[in-house]
Amino acid sequence: MIIYSGTKTIQIKIVYFGPAMSGKTTSLKYLMSRYGQEQNLRSIETTTGRTLVFDFGSITITGNDWKLKIFLYSATGQDFYASTRLATINNLDGIIFVADSQHEFLDDNVRSWNELFLYYGKNVFQIPIIICLNKQDLPQIISDDAFSHQFELTRFLHYKIVHTVAKEGKGVVDAFCTMLEFLFPSILIMH
Repeated sequence: MIIYSGTKTIQIKIVYFGPAMSGKTTSLKYLMSRYGQEQNLRSIETTTGRTLVFDFGSITITGNDWKLKIFLYSATGQDFYASTRLATINNLDGIIFVADSQHEFLDDNVRSWNELFLYYGKNVFQIPIIICLNKQDLPQIISDDAFSHQFELTRFLHYKIVHTVAKEGKGVVDAFCTMLEFLFPSILIMH
């Protein structure tokens, strides 16, 4: 978090993180369109439309005196481009971890989850985190309890599991607003 008292601006960085094809970019695209900022979303993609380095956008919320500028990134989930993820998650204020809820992708979620510990070690538990159990519209999904136990979520100071269907936008705004509530607990956030 960076505070510019002269311009009364607060800047924060939130990163969508998770395995390939879990719905990070889809979530970010929906969020940006919901706030009328889709023209401010930049993507660095492969020729097949997959995220190459990251997606980037910003949303500005203006209050009476202060502005909140929210920088939003989605890290690439493809292992081939793993070296770019460290730069993307550097100096973040919150993580929205987008997991593929299907049982068959649990190992992919675990690999991606463990990567956060590689970068942050035990300091990761200090970072507010929202777990988006995405693709809730598909069969054979993992339960909240199983996910919470597998990923030791109770070790985090601030965490919440949100069910999402990113392609329909379900739960995406709730996840984002909950992150803002974690970062600014004294401010009322309208969902």
